[in-house]
Amino acid sequence: MNNGQRPVSSPSEDPGSSAAVPRGLRVSAAYAWRFLLVIAALYVIIWLIGKLSVVVIPVSIALLISALLAPAVGRLVDVKVPRGLATAIVLVGGLAVLGGLLTFVIIQFTDGLPQLQTQLNNSLSQVRDWLINDLHLRQEQIQQFIDNAIGYLQSHQAAITTNALTTAGTIGEILTGMLLTLFVTIFFLAGGEQIWGFLMRGAPRAIRNRVDVAGRRGFASLVAYVRATAAVAVVDATGIGIGLWILQVPLAVPLATLVFLGAFIPILGAFVTGAIAVLIALVTKGFITALIALGVVILVMQLESHILQPLLLGRAVKLHPLAVVLSIAAGLVVAGIAGALLAVPLLAVLNSGIKSLVHEKDPHPEDVDVLHDQAAAQPDDEEPEAKEEGTEVR
Repeated sequence: MNNGQRPVSSPSEDPGSSAAVPRGLRVSAAYAWRFLLVIAALYVIIWLIGKLSVVVIPVSIALLISALLAPAVGRLVDVKVPRGLATAIVLVGGLAVLGGLLTFVIIQFTDGLPQLQTQLNNSLSQVRDWLINDLHLRQEQIQQFIDNAIGYLQSHQAAITTNALTTAGTIGEILTGMLLTLFVTIFFLAGGEQIWGFLMRGAPRAIRNRVDVAGRRGFASLVAYVRATAAVAVVDATGIGIGLWILQVPLAVPLATLVFLGAFIPILGAFVTGAIAVLIALVTKGFITALIALGVVILVMQLESHILQPLLLGRAVKLHPLAVVLSIAAGLVVAGIAGALLAVPLLAVLNSGIKSLVHEKDPHPEDVDVLHDQAAAQPDDEEPEAKEEGTEVR
């Protein structure tokens, strides 16, 4: 008899109960399978992007170019210029400026190549004299090293030829990507609003406004990022160019132009182009001048990282410098130079879009002016307090 009392059953006797599993373990397991699901989804997305990189990268670069040129198109449209004509004017003007810069750099480097070759030969002669007189190496040892290097190149001629053919194929892919980028940019500038409106039809009606505003804020952040990056690039190019000109390093102006173009890849681009400038200073002017040029490059990089990046990019996209560095590193590992170029803009867009989805309660797309009001790029992190008790926060 149980005297009317319910018998106490052990946890194993109740198959529908999870009481035997500690709560901490249940919570950890719930987080774990959701985390694994998210990682699997991200892996599939990255895999698809890798498979479609020939299309994804040109479209992404076209979006960056559109963010840079859209304000100019918008201003022309404001003064009653037809959008198609405004797009043609801005795009042709932008291509003319970019082509002019690249042509200037190539012509200057080509014209200065004989001088660089002469100075390189002189530098190599000085190095040979230093090896013979100071390190007491024999001429035969130096010649043997040169012969070994030539023999290595000859023995690996097939591999070098294969790499050259691969490079030629890569150049073909780059040209195809450039044409696709130009084609997509034209449509983004001429009909970006219509394209975005078409995409918004796929969003559920209940959250369509919130998704619309998040996308607009993301593009506004992209516009702010491109503007700030252009300003940083101008300062980098001016500082390094003035330093090289004072040191009388050959090709100072084209090197400064190269720094300007490279600065659009955050941190990495200016570093690589600055290293090229230091190398040319070393070849043409010697070790002391190269050391001073290195100091100029480091000073400009410190100015960029500690003043310009927080002041301009920090205000534009509100990203922590550590997030910028880590995103560039991740982009470089995943997709090389293209990944390093697109990592920070992607992070800026996601940052603004997610903040908008989280904090915007009842947004309206027409309230976001993505081209003229850069405050639209970042929603408030805190919800505004209602002016009167019982007033709904909107």
